[in-house]
Amino acid sequence: MIRRLFKALPAIVVGFAAALLAPGNANAISLGVNTPPEIAFKAGAFDSVDGHHPAALIGAEYRFGQTFWYLRPFVGTTLTTEYAVYGYAGLGLDIAFGPHWVLTPNAAAGFFSRGNGTNLGSSVEFRSGAELDYRFDDSSKIGLTIHHDSNAGLSHRNPGEEEIGLVYAVPLARLTP
Repeated sequence: MIRRLFKALPAIVVGFAAALLAPGNANAISLGVNTPPEIAFKAGAFDSVDGHHPAALIGAEYRFGQTFWYLRPFVGTTLTTEYAVYGYAGLGLDIAFGPHWVLTPNAAAGFFSRGNGTNLGSSVEFRSGAELDYRFDDSSKIGLTIHHDSNAGLSHRNPGEEEIGLVYAVPLARLTP
């Protein structure tokens, strides 16, 4: 089922964008949404497509509020039930479709320790993917995140892996008095 979701993802994104770009909705799209700094928590599956060591994952990200040419920096970490750890930093582009839907394509680089899990071939790994969120009126968001991790050919072994997860992001201001 997950493999079918990854194969269908481009069609899903194009269909979603086409529906929102229909006449009357074109003014609802904006780049670099004015999003406050936030903490995001995720849970899901690591090495979920054709994986030799599939595992559950949890993770957290700090997403800065400032943007740089519409790009929003973030830092994060992911831990798996196979004791793999991935710490990363990257940039995302928030694309708002109306007041509630936000699509964020993003890319990151970081350091990976495999634990007992999948050998990705290098301690340096790159991550690319996207997140689709529903933004509530209080600016918190819930959504789906899909990423591919790879060492981009830094070593002779480069199997890559996919991860999919649910994410909940809350503005930092709501966590502090």
